[in-house]
Amino acid sequence: MIRVLAVLAALVCAAPVSAQQPTGNDPQNTVVLDTTQGRVVIRLRPDLAPKHAERIKQLAREGFYNNVPFHRVIDGFMAQTGDPTGTGTGKSKYPDLPAEFSNVPFTRGIVGMARSQSPNSANSQFFIMLDTKSHLNGQYTVVGQVVSGMENVDKIKKGEPVRDPDRIVKMQVAADMK
Repeated sequence: MIRVLAVLAALVCAAPVSAQQPTGNDPQNTVVLDTTQGRVVIRLRPDLAPKHAERIKQLAREGFYNNVPFHRVIDGFMAQTGDPTGTGTGKSKYPDLPAEFSNVPFTRGIVGMARSQSPNSANSQFFIMLDTKSHLNGQYTVVGQVVSGMENVDKIKKGEPVRDPDRIVKMQVAADMK
């Protein structure tokens, strides 16, 4: 038994890094953000928010998020991105999405969809929670959770707006990575 485990361990260690999928249970519902501060891997939650998860994957596949800034980053709260204009008012060419609220609490690492005053106005912008904020519970759509790279999210420059902001260099669906 020990010999079998040793062989398996050697095989895993010898596997090329490029062939290994990012941490996440489902590559079809995992997005990888290569940011100016390092890699962040998010497991999307189509079980909670199927329309929002699909939109994020669609936009990632189109390259929409590439070079998009983290335009609003509040220490102890969240880091927001997904607006190519960097103003907080931009969105994609697609229609806004109806709310898909759930009972999942907004804790550290949860990814939520940003919106205006209207609950049905989420489009392309999302935010990553830096800490727990229960006042968001049931008010915003939870679309995913960071499964690795939270230390890189913590390094993102803070500000509202952010001067010389960190960016998503490239965002991909894990299943599409080569």
